[in-house]
Amino acid sequence: MERTSGVLLHISSLPNKYGIGSFGQTAYEFVDFLVETGQKYWQILPLTTTSYGDSPYQSFSAFAGNPHFIDLECLVKEGYVKESAVEEADFGDNPLKVNYEKIFKNRRPLLTEAVSKFVEEGGLETKSYQRFVRENESWLMPFAQYMTVKEGQGLKPWYEWPEKFRTYDQKIVQGYCTENKDELNYHLVTQYWFFKQWQSLKTYANNHNIFIIGDMPIYVARDSVEMWTTPELFLVDEEGKPTAVAGVPPDAFSAVGQYWGNPLYDWEYMSQTDYEWWIQRMRESFKLYDAVRIDHFRGFESYWEIPFGAETAATGEWKLGPGVRLFHRIMKELGDLKIIAEDLGYITDEVIAMREDTGFPGMKILQNGFSGADSLDLPHHYGKNTIAYVGTHDNPTALDWYLNYANADQRDQADLYLKRCAGEHISDALSREIAASQSKIAIYVMQDLLHLSQEGRMNIPSTIGDNWDWRMTPDAMTIDVKEKLLQWTQTYFRLNEAFNKKQTTPSK
Repeated sequence: MERTSGVLLHISSLPNKYGIGSFGQTAYEFVDFLVETGQKYWQILPLTTTSYGDSPYQSFSAFAGNPHFIDLECLVKEGYVKESAVEEADFGDNPLKVNYEKIFKNRRPLLTEAVSKFVEEGGLETKSYQRFVRENESWLMPFAQYMTVKEGQGLKPWYEWPEKFRTYDQKIVQGYCTENKDELNYHLVTQYWFFKQWQSLKTYANNHNIFIIGDMPIYVARDSVEMWTTPELFLVDEEGKPTAVAGVPPDAFSAVGQYWGNPLYDWEYMSQTDYEWWIQRMRESFKLYDAVRIDHFRGFESYWEIPFGAETAATGEWKLGPGVRLFHRIMKELGDLKIIAEDLGYITDEVIAMREDTGFPGMKILQNGFSGADSLDLPHHYGKNTIAYVGTHDNPTALDWYLNYANADQRDQADLYLKRCAGEHISDALSREIAASQSKIAIYVMQDLLHLSQEGRMNIPSTIGDNWDWRMTPDAMTIDVKEKLLQWTQTYFRLNEAFNKKQTTPSK
């Protein structure tokens, strides 16, 4: 990884008139924005389905894509859905926020109509569709079956289904899905469209020398196809109920820790299978992304085990994970991979040793550096093998941090450390500082480039509601934003090597 930079912006935050960002025209325009400003990377959040709380870190599948991101305009052009139906659908009144309730309710009839048309026109018999099903059958068919049964049970989680469905029985499930083939086809075809549209967008980005950094949650949700079909991968009792769940101990984000509730892996069983499931997961992830940020990297060295049903995460205890053995096995099978270790939170010498053994770059968060002490999150400590951020999707924006989270001493320290000029916006000063750091890669948060405060926050950990819903305005990528980003990129020698050297001024 040469000295470069990029921007963090999730697909859901892209502007359009259909309620949520998608793989449509504005995604291609964002790639063009990155090209014009000399960037190399587009970092996104997980592309998997969302469930309770609308979080991309709580998905029904570790492999399936989120059908909300399917571009409806593309389906209109292909003749699968009427333009009038799309234009008349109610996706919410606020273009700056995703209304997940209306998206969930009103996109489905449009996609159902489109799938029906696809089936009527013989789409299931096309070579492209059949190849997709064949190449992805190991995860695709169980997911489609899971969602078919789930919808037949009023969307209840699998552990609340009738007993005959609660334990995965292939014969029973296949019989049910044969009786409900329209629903099964819906989930198969929408996954086909998701991956087809995403690969078109990714190819466009790669052809313009823009590379995608994806995000892999370490855990899967309890309400997931993996827990239903492969409970042996997890710490569960005879009924498939988790015996312990994931989270983190008390920290700066929460005085009682974070009770995530995700089932924990049975690492002993996984080691006996040579980590086959993880190898498959990484293989599929690198079909989607050029580099992968592994969330909660420290959990592979040791993880916080909380008794299932505990009131808070504070009652948990540390348990040893698979350590570097897992990554050695993955790399032996798949070769060298571009992986970023999300090594935030309580980091021990053992976690540092594991990260250094793998060679994966870690993350540095500038917001965390201003504590009055000589913090390792201050850029004069950044090593080259790091990725620098002002904040992540779990942090307040740069402006919100400065105004509402930092105290007077922290603000003074930041102003002096950053050598902030008179009139320089604090968001720009912080972003400029990570650009100047030694880190191989600097990743700017789009909300910081736009000088947003609380209205731009993506997620507040340990809370449910009003998260994951920020959206960018259609006119946000102004010439001023482009010029300052290009200036930092040129000044601090982070220019994409493919940048057209004749192009010195971004287009309006």
